[in-house]
Amino acid sequence: MDEALEVVEVLADSGLEEALAWILRILGVLAILAGLGLWLLTDAGLLVLPAALILLGVLLLVIPQVLLALTELA
Repeated sequence: MDEALEVVEVLADSGLEEALAWILRILGVLAILAGLGLWLLTDAGLLVLPAALILLGVLLLVIPQVLLALTELA
């Protein structure tokens, strides 16, 4: 966890924290859409992969805000 905070701190010092946050958010939305597409548009009986993609997408949407808030507190 310390390494992730150090990376975010270096990005914040260089002014790239917003760009990284938006890239992660876009990847999160794409992962959610891919998971929903696999779940709704295919005839797959196994729902683990779509559920994992949706969960990963939600985490990618939330993680940038949490990391930036932790760096401001530290």
